[in-house]
Amino acid sequence: MKHFICTTCGVQYDATAEAPAHCLICEDDRQYVNPAGQSWTTLDQVTRRHKNIIELVAPDIYAIYTTPDFGIGQRAHLLITPEGNILWDCITNLDASTISIINKLGGIRAIALSHPHYFSTIVEWSHAFGNVPVYVHKLDEKWLGRHDAVIKLWEGRELPLWGGMKLVLCGGHFPGANVLYTPANKGALLVGDVIQVSTDRKTVSFMYSYPNNVPLNAAEIRTIHEAVQPLDYTAMYGAFGKYILSGARDAMDFSVKRYLQHIR
Repeated sequence: MKHFICTTCGVQYDATAEAPAHCLICEDDRQYVNPAGQSWTTLDQVTRRHKNIIELVAPDIYAIYTTPDFGIGQRAHLLITPEGNILWDCITNLDASTISIINKLGGIRAIALSHPHYFSTIVEWSHAFGNVPVYVHKLDEKWLGRHDAVIKLWEGRELPLWGGMKLVLCGGHFPGANVLYTPANKGALLVGDVIQVSTDRKTVSFMYSYPNNVPLNAAEIRTIHEAVQPLDYTAMYGAFGKYILSGARDAMDFSVKRYLQHIR
């Protein structure tokens, strides 16, 4: 029995004797099945071919990503706090070096996921750091590939954490898509691609499907905007190494107006 991993999206599944016939994540119309066909690997194979980079991108915020790229090139972020560290989103590769470095930074108190494209090897990460809780919004439960007692489903609009941090439901990209707010460093949002920081690092955008170029509608954009409007933030940390380090709230407000003008 093996916990097979989809090579296209990087999500690990419950243990089976044979590789699964389907990947729920890739067959969803937000993602895609590799044109060459569905293929599978295991964590042992991934760790032999890849390594992780742990990069300090802001005070007490580390980006964690894999080279060469695996899956969709996901990035995780480790937030260092006096009350305990939180891993925001998750990547597939998890090796001894990564575990050792993170433990030297204080380990992980909890893991939180923005949406299913980051489900990766969340159970492996939890077990490696003492079976810490993995927070997934209940609206995204059906996309879980691997199930375990460490996964904690939360409901509602917000989930308070510690030190003023909280998860905030936005929807849009997925029903349970959420962002992480921290009051540290004058306030920051960690958004994955629930809110996509644009290449200019001055604006953001929103999509139902990025690889298939499907936009969100006006009502969903307004819902996202309303969810983050009460939050006091100056920085935004997005997917794939794109960050807005100052003026993020103004960038959000401007981008929402621009987006709505273009889709009317």
